[in-house]
Amino acid sequence: MASLLTDTLFEARGQAPAPSKDFYQLLVTKTEVIFRWWKISLRSEFREARPGELRETHEDFLDDPSLQMRLPDPLLLYIMSYLDLEDIARLSQVSHRFETLCNSDKLWEMIVQNLSGKITSEMRSLAHEVGWKQFFFTNKIQLQLQLRRRRQMKTESSDSLSD
Repeated sequence: MASLLTDTLFEARGQAPAPSKDFYQLLVTKTEVIFRWWKISLRSEFREARPGELRETHEDFLDDPSLQMRLPDPLLLYIMSYLDLEDIARLSQVSHRFETLCNSDKLWEMIVQNLSGKITSEMRSLAHEVGWKQFFFTNKIQLQLQLRRRRQMKTESSDSLSD
C-alpha cells in the first residue's frame, strides 16, 4: 500500500516574470528539494544553454542561500503563503529580500484568500485602503465596523450628490 503513495510532497512550476520566458520547477520530495530551470531565449549567447537541475537534501537546501535566492518572487510568495505566521516572522529576519516579501501586500492577500476563500469587492477595497497585512490582523468585529462605516459614508455621499 505504501508503494502507491507518491514521493512528492510539494510541486510548483511557472514562467519567470516578463520579459523572460524561462521556466522553473520546484519539487519537494520526502528526501530532497529539486530545483529545475529551462532558459528560453533567441539570443545567441543562450542558444547552447541546457536545462539545469539542482538536487539537495532538505538540510542542505536550508543551508544554501544561493539556491533560495534564485527562486522567483511569485514562486517564493506562493510557498510562503502556506507557512505558519511564526515561520513568516522568522523568515522575514533572514535577509532584506525575505523581509520585503514577508511584508508585501501580495503575500498577505494570498494568505487572506487561502484562509477565507471568498473576498468581496468591499473587503478588497478596504484591504487596498489599509493594506492586506493590516486587514489580516484586524479582528472580525473591527472589520465589520469599518465596512459598515464605509457603507454609511457612501450612502451619505450619494445622498448629498442627489440633493
